[in-house]
Amino acid sequence: MRCVRSAFALNSRVQDVIVHDKEIISTIRLALSEKIGQQRFDLWFGRTTRLELNTQALTVLAADRFSLDWVRNHFRSDLEAVLTNLHQQQRLPCLPYVEFRVDQALRRLPTQPQSPLSRPDSRSRSNSPQLSQQRKFSRLDRFVVSPGSRIAYSSCLTAAENPGSVSPLFLFGPHGVGKTHLLEGLWSSLRRAGQMNRLVYLSAEQFTGYFLEALHGSGLPNFRRKYRDADLLILDDVQFFSGKKATLVELLHTMDAVLRAGRQLVLAADRAPNDLMSLGSDIVGRMSGGLVCRIDLPDHPSRREIARQMAADCKCNLSGSVLEHLAANFSGDARQIRGAINRLQASSQALGKEISLAFAKQCLEDVLRTTHRIVKMEEIEKTVCDVFGLEPRTLRSQRKSKSVSHPRMLAMWLARKYTRAALSEIGYYFGGRSHSTVVSAQKRVDTWITKGKPLELLDRCWTMEDALSRIETRLRTG
Repeated sequence: MRCVRSAFALNSRVQDVIVHDKEIISTIRLALSEKIGQQRFDLWFGRTTRLELNTQALTVLAADRFSLDWVRNHFRSDLEAVLTNLHQQQRLPCLPYVEFRVDQALRRLPTQPQSPLSRPDSRSRSNSPQLSQQRKFSRLDRFVVSPGSRIAYSSCLTAAENPGSVSPLFLFGPHGVGKTHLLEGLWSSLRRAGQMNRLVYLSAEQFTGYFLEALHGSGLPNFRRKYRDADLLILDDVQFFSGKKATLVELLHTMDAVLRAGRQLVLAADRAPNDLMSLGSDIVGRMSGGLVCRIDLPDHPSRREIARQMAADCKCNLSGSVLEHLAANFSGDARQIRGAINRLQASSQALGKEISLAFAKQCLEDVLRTTHRIVKMEEIEKTVCDVFGLEPRTLRSQRKSKSVSHPRMLAMWLARKYTRAALSEIGYYFGGRSHSTVVSAQKRVDTWITKGKPLELLDRCWTMEDALSRIETRLRTG
């Protein structure tokens, strides 16, 4: 990506514009924040990180080596994509490469940390000025309860009414099932009650960022006091902690401090504690020792109510038939429904038309083509292997142990359900087996489902309901 000098070399006037025009830097920062999200941008490209641009390079300056390595490892490709896009739009005369450098002078700059959502450390009941600038949080009484979320919802109500009674509370499920809504609702309920002074809500990535900042600059005592003394500590997306050894040690001590004091700890992830062993057995043990609640995708009636509520919130008038169309066709996460409603509203306003069922079908036709995923046998194979912890291509091997043959039969059953492949094609894909083997596998899995037979695989016993739920949720949501 290095900008090569040529016969078309930039003249000094253009070079001067690139070097000194702050508007270009602002444009890069804005584009980057849109690409990675404002929250992550504030966390990693705040006041202790600076960008400099010349004709050949975009230089990222960070206050210390640790921060620099993190930004380089996690955001280099995003920065390069932003620069490429701006160059293609002819907003950059040439395409600079990205380099990284420590600038210790940044440590001496006055900083105003972008802290997570929390009440002020004082015992005052007044709200933090920072909170007034945050987006409006969801409320528990606005959560649409479905059969797959009833236990999680009830548990959050219990935690709101009697903090510490269900601690730790662990919520897990795929994206878009309402985990964040429940976390925000619990935080909002306790904040409105006004009986607690230190309520902290943050993502695992934020916790990691603030810990590294404290470790290499601002100091650990304040960091530990903030989180270990919290009356309510909510951590979202805890799967992000995987592989971060120093942060995991700090997290374990933080969890222990909150739990020993009998205060409320709430965690959320995209998978169950037993599937997060990369966090370490101690942390998984703490998470499993509390109340663990799975949240499944909403059913049809719940999706219809979600659509009705979302439409009302944005003052978009949708008929019952349109709501039914949305509920029937957007069976993935709730964000898909919100996106569809936003599109209907924008199209209606632009074209000056009412949102009839015919209009909705026409407007969302291309969206539904991409939403209704075509499942391939490669995806089924990969998903089954991921869920059961098998090596890739294991299902195609000639191994006949239960730990392989039973997942293979389940994969064949899923291939019959989700693909149009012939029996012979399925058998050939899974290790050159005959069509009669596929028929036999389908019958056996049907029997397992009917009788509720568990799958006993090496270190774990799975119920068919749990196994199918996890696999099919991943296949539906991609």
